[in-house]
Amino acid sequence: MRILLDTHIFLWFISGNLKLSTDVRDVIRDPGNEVFLSAVSVWEVIVKYQLGKLPLPEDPATYLPKQRNLHQIVNLDLDELSVVQLANLPLLHRDPFDRMLICQALQHSLTLATVDAAVRAYPVSVI
Repeated sequence: MRILLDTHIFLWFISGNLKLSTDVRDVIRDPGNEVFLSAVSVWEVIVKYQLGKLPLPEDPATYLPKQRNLHQIVNLDLDELSVVQLANLPLLHRDPFDRMLICQALQHSLTLATVDAAVRAYPVSVI
C-alpha cells in the first residue's frame, strides 16, 4: 500500500501520541508499505510553529526531515499535476493544506491516513 500521511498523523506517529490508533501505526510501520510525507505538511507545521500554535522539541527545519528519515518516510514534493487537481475538487473543506494533500493523494494514487472527517468526505482512499 502507498500511504500519504496527513500532518497530524505524522506528528502523532513520531511523538508516540496515543491518539494514533494501533492499526494505523502498524500500517505505517509495515515494511511492505511505502509511506509518504508531503512537503505541504512540512509547510503547514512550519507555519503553525512560527505562529506559536505548535510546540516542537527543536526547530522544524531540522526536526521534520530528521524524523521523516528516521522512520523511513519518503518525501513527496508538490507538483503541478497535483495542484491542477484542485480545479476539480469540490469545496467540502476549507483548509488549504488538507485540500492539497487530497489533491496529491488523488494524483499519485495514494491512500490518505487521516482522522479528519472533512477529508474523509472526499472521493479519496483513506485509512
